[in-house]
Amino acid sequence: MLAEATVVRLRELAFRQDGSQWIVGRPDGDEFVAVPYEGMRAIELLSAGATVEEAERRLRAETGADLDVGDFVRALGELGFLNEPGGTAAPAGPPTLPRLRPRHVRWTLHPLLHLPVAGLVAAGITAAVVRPETLPGWRDLLWSERGTLVLASQIAVGWGLIFLHEMAHLSTARAAGVPGRIRLGTRLQFLAVQTEVSGVWLAGRRVRLTVYLAGMATDAAACAAALLLTAAVGRHPALSMVALTSLGMLARQFLVFMRTDVYFLLQDLSGCRNMYGDASAYVRHLALRLLRRPSPDPLARLPRKERRALRAYALLLVAGTAACLGVAFAVTAPATLTLLDRAVRGLADPVDPVARLDAAAVLLSAVAFQAIWARAWWRRHGPRVRRALRTRLGR
Repeated sequence: MLAEATVVRLRELAFRQDGSQWIVGRPDGDEFVAVPYEGMRAIELLSAGATVEEAERRLRAETGADLDVGDFVRALGELGFLNEPGGTAAPAGPPTLPRLRPRHVRWTLHPLLHLPVAGLVAAGITAAVVRPETLPGWRDLLWSERGTLVLASQIAVGWGLIFLHEMAHLSTARAAGVPGRIRLGTRLQFLAVQTEVSGVWLAGRRVRLTVYLAGMATDAAACAAALLLTAAVGRHPALSMVALTSLGMLARQFLVFMRTDVYFLLQDLSGCRNMYGDASAYVRHLALRLLRRPSPDPLARLPRKERRALRAYALLLVAGTAACLGVAFAVTAPATLTLLDRAVRGLADPVDPVARLDAAAVLLSAVAFQAIWARAWWRRHGPRVRRALRTRLGR
């Protein structure tokens, strides 16, 4: 318990006003909180060296608010905002590419950069409209009879474009002073590479939107460049793979029932602070109500405008998740099992050793991918699963 005479030592914090509230967080951390003016003023007083008792007394004199500063400080400690006492949150992981400094990538936030990117994308669209034969089809991906070569080329092109996409997020965030971390994660049945740039919440809106859209702009520019080169030099498997993979990456960003780039854009524009989490809580609330179990409305405390946005997103969340999982069970799972079955039968081919090697490579690639997905999923959801198991076993 904090004594009233305690002098609180806060970590380095940054702030941004958001309507009548303030967004507060550590520039190098993942935790952010919205506080009213009274909470912001309490942080200012504590940072200036006031004790808990002094901050509470001065806050009451200035604003008339009867804020329990001791409880407020304990909440800050749980978020990891304190040096002492009570800082319990785990420190954020090290940033990706720590030697990449803001001064190295400041140009990525310059408004003039939008012009050449937009010009390149417009030229690519024009080439596709004027010369539709430059557009690749799905058969262009199957450029070789050997599945190993097809898979290897798709993996190389895919991971290369993913690297450029995530580096666009990381560079624009780093230019704004946000460390940023690139990590593997999962979105439903998809394995995803994600750039953690939570600190961008403290930046201005133009910077935030630039960071959110930087990856998609890179995808669109890569696709446009491939189409222009195809129009200039003719079709080539590498150009077709770049164009199709980029288009696929762009399309997936519009699956906003997952935490995609467009999701973060909509969350920011709608004024929601945790659109996915709040909408998920609302869906659980509705499910409990259907089961005739008591459940308080988790949206009741939010402003009316935010409630409307979250209810609309909740519908999209349920419909999109159901459709995505339906495709996984109806299309992806059968296709994967068929591929594995062919690979297993290919291993038993007594005549063609190259076919056996090809089948082994396909089988190894598929199993390795599923293992990576499972590891990423467990890293994110494992603690929740363990807590649920402990709760049930404890009963």
